[in-house]
Amino acid sequence: MEELLQQTLEGAADRALSPPGGADGLVFLLIASLGLLMALVYVPIRLFLTITARSRRLRLLQRIRRLRDDLGQPLHSDSSRDPAPPVDGQTLP
Repeated sequence: MEELLQQTLEGAADRALSPPGGADGLVFLLIASLGLLMALVYVPIRLFLTITARSRRLRLLQRIRRLRDDLGQPLHSDSSRDPAPPVDGQTLP
């Protein structure tokens, strides 16, 4: 009985310490390579989208600031200037 137990423990230890078999190693390599491929595709796309979103947001904020500045300044109403010509031949009252 002790001999059988000893053989079982030695066999289990050998299997646990031995490198993975062909199928296990192949599955690991497949999953690791797919993960690497995903990272190589995801990272540049994520960076591109982040940079473009920030630049769009910055342009929008700059446009809003310009509009606020324009609205904050008083209108220059010179009575000596001629009014703008009518559009499409319409007469102004």
